[in-house]
Amino acid sequence: MRKKVYWIEGDGIGPEIWRAARPVIDAALARESADMTLQWEELLAGEKALAETGSPLPEATLAALRTADIAMKGPLGTPVGTGIRSLNVALRQGLDLYACIRPVRHFAGLETPVKHPERVDMVIFRENTEDVYAGVEFAAGTPEARRLIDFLREELGVRKVGETAAVGIKPMTEAGSKRLVRRALRFALDNGLASLTLVHKGNIMKFTEGAFRQWGYDVAAQEFGDLICTEKEPVPGRLVIKDRIADAMFQEALLRPEQYQVLATPNLNGDYISDALAAQVGGLGLAPGVNMSDSLAFYEATHGTAPAIAGQDRANPGSVILCGALMLENLGHPAAAQRIRAAVGKAIAGRAVTEDLAAQVSGARVVGCREFGEIIGENL
Repeated sequence: MRKKVYWIEGDGIGPEIWRAARPVIDAALARESADMTLQWEELLAGEKALAETGSPLPEATLAALRTADIAMKGPLGTPVGTGIRSLNVALRQGLDLYACIRPVRHFAGLETPVKHPERVDMVIFRENTEDVYAGVEFAAGTPEARRLIDFLREELGVRKVGETAAVGIKPMTEAGSKRLVRRALRFALDNGLASLTLVHKGNIMKFTEGAFRQWGYDVAAQEFGDLICTEKEPVPGRLVIKDRIADAMFQEALLRPEQYQVLATPNLNGDYISDALAAQVGGLGLAPGVNMSDSLAFYEATHGTAPAIAGQDRANPGSVILCGALMLENLGHPAAAQRIRAAVGKAIAGRAVTEDLAAQVSGARVVGCREFGEIIGENL
């Protein structure tokens, strides 16, 4: 069986990490299965697409992905304060990739900013199409901003927005919130985990993030009632659903991470907490992720394009390699996935690592992107 996997190379360090990662993914599958091989088919997006087609996100790419069930991508660049908003956001919204799923765990041998990084073992489910990703904003002093401020003041009686303010709106819906929490609940139950935590800022934003919290509890009670319980009324053998205010959750992640297994969050909270947890265990260089719709699993490097080191063989391919492990797990080959994770762990234990990891490994020997991929491949 040949399984088609669409892939997007990415910008900046994208080409380098792909060259290092793909042989590892293929080899791990070959060692565990004689029945399946991966058929990689490239799609264009980002700088490469712009150079070849005149568009950073060609319609042909979107059309292919609409029929796909598996895809992977490297990092795509997003300018700050100007230019296109975000190709990543365009892909997530255009393909309805509503769940951004980020597992975070520590690899032994990595020295981190916290005393016990091994206590972090969480999976973050971040809503991926609403909140700030669907936000509407207008720059300070523009006619659009003034019109919106005038409407708020004159029609709704809102006086706390100054006339010269920049303004933004963040939409969050019951349907969008519930489907994200529903997916997180199913994952927690399928994997026999102890708890799911709703992370929100509902004490201040009562009708957006507070509603996310309530909708989460609602879908749990309505659809999973016999399988779940609340923190206040625990039932042995049932999944505990609880909630934490976002700033308190950051403190909990540092002090009591072992008490949390699955986090379900609105968009912005999930963005913050997933990167913070990755820093606790060693950084984004070893942080895989997947964006999922009901039909497509789109695996991607969670770090940026790192243009300052692009083309210098200094990048860490670990995120894409570990994305490959997630993908193989999803394709029904958990042993191949575990083989990859073990090979990455062995590379770190051997202390031959890329420069971003070397500062966290005592006595490390710095190797390039290509060699680090080869070491992981040999460790398979």
